[in-house]
Amino acid sequence: MTAIILELNCNLWLGKKKLKNMSKTKLTINKNGSIKVEGDFEIVDSEGTVYGLEGRTALGLCRCGLSANKPFCDGSHRNTFDHESKAFDLPPMKTK
Repeated sequence: MTAIILELNCNLWLGKKKLKNMSKTKLTINKNGSIKVEGDFEIVDSEGTVYGLEGRTALGLCRCGLSANKPFCDGSHRNTFDHESKAFDLPPMKTK
Protein backbone atom coordinates (compact mmCIF):
# COMPACT_ATOMS: atom_id res chain seq x y z
CA MET A 1 0.00 0.00 0.00
CA THR A 2 1.31 3.44 -0.92
CA ALA A 3 0.54 6.09 1.66
CA ILE A 4 1.48 9.61 2.60
CA ILE A 5 1.97 9.95 6.34
CA LEU A 6 1.79 13.20 8.31
CA GLU A 7 2.73 13.07 11.96
CA LEU A 8 1.82 15.91 14.29
CA ASN A 9 3.72 16.21 17.55
CA CYS A 10 2.21 18.71 19.93
CA ASN A 11 4.00 20.20 22.92
CA LEU A 12 3.01 22.87 25.39
CA TRP A 13 5.56 25.68 25.77
CA LEU A 14 5.86 28.70 28.03
CA GLY A 15 8.39 30.94 26.36
CA LYS A 16 11.43 28.72 25.80
CA LYS A 17 10.44 26.26 28.54
CA LYS A 18 8.72 23.06 27.45
CA LEU A 19 5.95 22.32 29.95
CA LYS A 20 4.82 18.92 28.72
CA ASN A 21 4.54 16.62 25.75
CA MET A 22 1.11 16.68 24.23
CA SER A 23 -0.56 14.19 21.96
CA LYS A 24 0.74 12.74 18.72
CA THR A 25 -1.57 12.38 15.74
CA LYS A 26 -0.72 10.64 12.48
CA LEU A 27 -2.59 11.11 9.19
CA THR A 28 -2.06 8.54 6.44
CA ILE A 29 -3.28 9.34 2.92
CA ASN A 30 -4.13 5.89 1.59
CA LYS A 31 -3.78 4.99 -2.08
CA ASN A 32 -7.24 5.01 -3.67
CA GLY A 33 -8.87 5.40 -0.28
CA SER A 34 -9.44 7.26 2.93
CA ILE A 35 -7.35 9.46 5.16
CA LYS A 36 -6.54 7.34 8.21
CA VAL A 37 -6.31 9.33 11.45
CA GLU A 38 -4.54 7.74 14.42
CA GLY A 39 -3.65 8.98 17.87
CA ASP A 40 -5.18 11.51 20.21
CA PHE A 41 -7.57 13.78 18.28
CA GLU A 42 -11.03 15.25 18.13
CA ILE A 43 -13.05 16.15 15.05
CA VAL A 44 -15.39 19.13 14.96
CA ASP A 45 -17.90 20.35 12.38
CA SER A 46 -17.91 23.83 10.85
CA GLU A 47 -19.74 25.21 13.88
CA GLY A 48 -17.26 23.70 16.35
CA THR A 49 -19.53 20.88 17.53
CA VAL A 50 -17.49 17.80 18.45
CA TYR A 51 -18.30 14.46 16.79
CA GLY A 52 -18.85 11.67 19.33
CA LEU A 53 -16.05 9.24 18.45
CA GLU A 54 -16.85 6.89 21.36
CA GLY A 55 -13.21 6.47 22.39
CA ARG A 56 -11.82 5.66 18.95
CA THR A 57 -8.09 6.30 18.50
CA ALA A 58 -8.10 5.47 14.77
CA LEU A 59 -10.62 6.01 11.97
CA GLY A 60 -10.88 6.82 8.28
CA LEU A 61 -12.03 10.11 6.79
CA CYS A 62 -13.70 10.11 3.37
CA ARG A 63 -11.86 11.84 0.54
CA CYS A 64 -13.78 10.42 -2.44
CA GLY A 65 -17.11 12.08 -1.60
CA LEU A 66 -19.10 8.84 -1.96
CA SER A 67 -19.52 7.87 1.71
CA ALA A 68 -23.05 7.83 3.12
CA ASN A 69 -21.45 8.53 6.51
CA LYS A 70 -19.39 11.66 5.68
CA PRO A 71 -16.99 12.86 6.92
CA PHE A 72 -16.15 9.26 7.82
CA CYS A 73 -15.18 6.61 5.27
CA ASP A 74 -17.61 3.72 4.76
CA GLY A 75 -15.65 1.99 1.98
CA SER A 76 -17.83 3.31 -0.87
CA HIS A 77 -14.66 4.34 -2.74
CA ARG A 78 -13.71 0.73 -3.55
CA ASN A 79 -13.22 0.27 -7.30
CA THR A 80 -14.51 3.80 -8.04
CA PHE A 81 -11.91 6.22 -6.61
CA ASP A 82 -8.48 6.48 -8.18
CA HIS A 83 -5.78 8.63 -6.62
CA GLU A 84 -2.12 7.70 -6.32
CA SER A 85 -0.90 9.26 -3.09
CA LYS A 86 2.69 10.42 -3.53
CA ALA A 87 4.27 12.79 -1.04
CA PHE A 88 5.66 16.09 -2.30
CA ASP A 89 6.96 19.35 -0.87
CA LEU A 90 4.72 22.40 -0.89
CA PRO A 91 6.18 25.65 -2.18
CA PRO A 92 7.38 28.12 0.45
CA MET A 93 4.67 30.11 2.22
CA LYS A 94 4.09 33.56 0.80
CA THR A 95 5.03 36.39 3.11
CA LYS A 96 2.54 39.18 3.69
